[in-house]
Amino acid sequence: MSGATAQATPLGVYVHFPWCLKKCPYCDFLSVAEPEADRIPHEAYADQVLRELERRLTVGLEPGAQGEALELRSVFFGGGTPSLWDSAALGRVLRGILERLPWRELPEITVECNPTSLDLERANRLADVGVNRLSLGVQGLEDARLEFLGRLHDGALGLQAVADAVASRVPRVSADLIFGVHRQSPEAARAEVLRLAELGIEHLSAYALTIEPGTQFGALARKGRLPLLAEESVADSFLAVEQALSERGFAHYEISNYARPGARSQHNLGYWRGAQYLGLGVGAWGTVRVSEHAGTRGTVSLADGTPGGTARLVRYRNTPSPERYLRADFSQLDPLMSLGGACASRQPSSELMSELEELSPETQVSERLMLGLRLAEGVDLEQVEAETGASVLTAERRRAVERQLERGGLEWLEGGRRLRIPRAAWLQADAVIADVM
Repeated sequence: MSGATAQATPLGVYVHFPWCLKKCPYCDFLSVAEPEADRIPHEAYADQVLRELERRLTVGLEPGAQGEALELRSVFFGGGTPSLWDSAALGRVLRGILERLPWRELPEITVECNPTSLDLERANRLADVGVNRLSLGVQGLEDARLEFLGRLHDGALGLQAVADAVASRVPRVSADLIFGVHRQSPEAARAEVLRLAELGIEHLSAYALTIEPGTQFGALARKGRLPLLAEESVADSFLAVEQALSERGFAHYEISNYARPGARSQHNLGYWRGAQYLGLGVGAWGTVRVSEHAGTRGTVSLADGTPGGTARLVRYRNTPSPERYLRADFSQLDPLMSLGGACASRQPSSELMSELEELSPETQVSERLMLGLRLAEGVDLEQVEAETGASVLTAERRRAVERQLERGGLEWLEGGRRLRIPRAAWLQADAVIADVM
């Protein structure tokens, strides 16, 4: 629904689609391999996501502590491979979200896609149901490296999928790329991002290959059987990618993300800036504020608080089991429990919830620093303190900040209100953030 007020608290919605054609060896996201797309329960899954949404929003949204209402800014369909989802079923979920949540301007609506499940026809079908941004997992353009990464597409198909997305009625297109892979030179990394930029994309996420525990690559690395690129070459590739994209008009606005003017990812900015987000679907995470009054009314609050009440920030995760999610009876769930409740001692429902945590003010501060310092804009410390009610610069943290200021790892902006990592120190960002944390 439209009609959010001028003074509003941003809200994002994340919808997880767990199925993909194949599990990639580097991927640590929740995904379920289903080689036959017609075996995916497209309509049944859409029905359940809409039931979950309805239950989480039992009586609608409440005003914030100062009267500011929540305003939907972004909807992100992630996975898995959401481009495998029947577009009509995905569109039903999107319509339900837009009808049930307040927004003033049409939100950014993104669908993650793989080249194996996106062509011009499918992209246009997604545009017809309201999608206005596509994010393509290209990951590379060299066939041997794509095979190493376990991708099902080759370089030619990746380029064709990007070209189709740009030619479609979807107005904004982003691509993901992995650099720093064994035997890839900085020159090759530069050439790849330039080739993608020339196709007309407006946003590019360029990630150095990261080895995560619990993945096939993680197991191989522990055994010393995974060939890796030297750290110096990875750093050189990072700099080569940055230079190439800067020359083509892309702003390096987050350590791994580049955008043309007006094309930054609003959904990811919400994460990095600490905005609330509602998670729907199998294995989806959500972080929202609930009021202590929600339980007594038998309703759920997604607002910043209720006048006279105490608002608490709650993080939850839905069950990672598609079978359990698909059979869940949302109508029988306690509405407060369905958002984790306002009390950390309450146990999550075995049918829907798998994890639940009430985030303390100190935890909120730590996360805001950890994520916000990755942004070129840095972190507004006054805003963090106002929103969390906790001090940012404790004695220990102040000493760490002073150390990094002396080393060039941090700098002050706006008269000491905003803290950021200068661009020259982005290669050391992980160490700087760990020190401050």
